[in-house]
Amino acid sequence: MRKLIGIRIKQLTGSTSSPDAFDHPAGDPGLLGPDAVAWRVHAHFVGMMVGGLSSLMLQALHPRALAAVWDHSNFRHNLKGRLGRTAYFVAVTTYGATADALAAIERVNRIHAQVKGHMPNGSPYVANEPELLRWVHLGEVTSFLNGYQWLANRPLLGLEEDTYTQEMASIGQRLGAHALPTDAISSHHALEQFQPELRFDDRTQEILRVIENYPVDLWDMPFMKLVIQASFHILPEWALSMLGKPKASECEKQVVRLALRLASSPVQAALDKDGVAAHAKRRVLA
Repeated sequence: MRKLIGIRIKQLTGSTSSPDAFDHPAGDPGLLGPDAVAWRVHAHFVGMMVGGLSSLMLQALHPRALAAVWDHSNFRHNLKGRLGRTAYFVAVTTYGATADALAAIERVNRIHAQVKGHMPNGSPYVANEPELLRWVHLGEVTSFLNGYQWLANRPLLGLEEDTYTQEMASIGQRLGAHALPTDAISSHHALEQFQPELRFDDRTQEILRVIENYPVDLWDMPFMKLVIQASFHILPEWALSMLGKPKASECEKQVVRLALRLASSPVQAALDKDGVAAHAKRRVLA
């Protein structure tokens, strides 16, 4: 049964990595260690799926961030591939052995250094611009946190939210982002400060269309519809408004939340026993 669930997860998320890759070397705690709050947050499968899609919607509102994705990736034609690569990066920097995590960060930094071009209005962009990296970081961290807080049976306490923010800032700084907040409230405020730079245009609309038509098998469509609904529900109200989406009623939110918790329960139980986090914990304790 667990093997079948693992296959379904890979088909749903586009992941190509195996939990076995996180088994060695014995005793290596990785960059954050098993006591990190991030180990708990990032092990929540449906919370990360919802947060991941929500962060992509946010990123699509920033013209320079969107230009880099538009010009240098096949995101529009291979959404699962993009999510699979992002999921692996989050997994390896959270749970991977130290050398593997640092190698993944170095690889992303090399890629970002080569991503440059011009926006439709002719102005230049570079992917490793610190302020652009800061925007992407803030969007991901707040979205992952929102997804977990909204769907977890035991949400984080205030101090735990701040600890998570600090842990993620340590990764973001290695990627070249500067002046990253180290508490949750400041992260949300910092994200809001980008509003004057954000735009909803034809490119944003196309990215939104791709996300809303996430490619899944017929069997997974009901579940994925709930995930997409939830990804809108956890967006900041100002972002939801910019995307032209109405605010859901509290009744709708509660129905979606309950349905997602029930639908993902068997998957989460299997991952708790044999997922990446479980393999990493066994590695550390070996």
